[in-house]
Amino acid sequence: MAVEIRDEKKILVTPVSEEDLKDIHIGDIIYLTGDLTTCRDVAHRRVVEEGRKIPVDVKDAAILHAGPIIRPLGDDKYEMVSVGPTTSMRMEKFEYEFVETTGVRVILGKGGMKENTQRACKDFGAIHCVFPAGNAVVAAVEVEEIVEAQWKDLGMPETLWHCKVKEFGPLIVSIDSYGRNYFEEKKVEYNKKKDEQIEIISRQVGFIK
Repeated sequence: MAVEIRDEKKILVTPVSEEDLKDIHIGDIIYLTGDLTTCRDVAHRRVVEEGRKIPVDVKDAAILHAGPIIRPLGDDKYEMVSVGPTTSMRMEKFEYEFVETTGVRVILGKGGMKENTQRACKDFGAIHCVFPAGNAVVAAVEVEEIVEAQWKDLGMPETLWHCKVKEFGPLIVSIDSYGRNYFEEKKVEYNKKKDEQIEIISRQVGFIK
């Protein structure tokens, strides 16, 4: 079973199956333990546009849209200094094909994503989660080990840093495996409330010319 409950925390443990995600829904708070690989713009382009095989096996594991700060320790050993998420929307146009090609199960980043990622999550049994911005140093503490670094020619931010993490989070589920999108649903709800308030205010100040 890849879902554990510890101290009232719901923790996903890699490898994660489609079945493991059935009871996880938008708005849930979860944590991740196991394999997490940083993967952002250029790596997505290499996989989707150039058709290159990703050199880290992310199938049934997790990726993080992030450009971390790493301290080299020598002998191919590294230490995570800071790992704040970058804006997930930059990967939106690639994400359907990326999920289909790699089999990644959990996508983490900053901010919401849209239709391409929604379809990927629904079609292939994946989720997208938001890591709270401004907590890059906290996130680094939750990285137990950097296992390997691939595509180092891309530079530190774009390198695939394959990590072992423990209770990485909190993570807010923004798109679940049913294709529901928390950000988009809330946007409709908030806009309705906003329109109602604008109408009320407009009536109250209608005397102003």
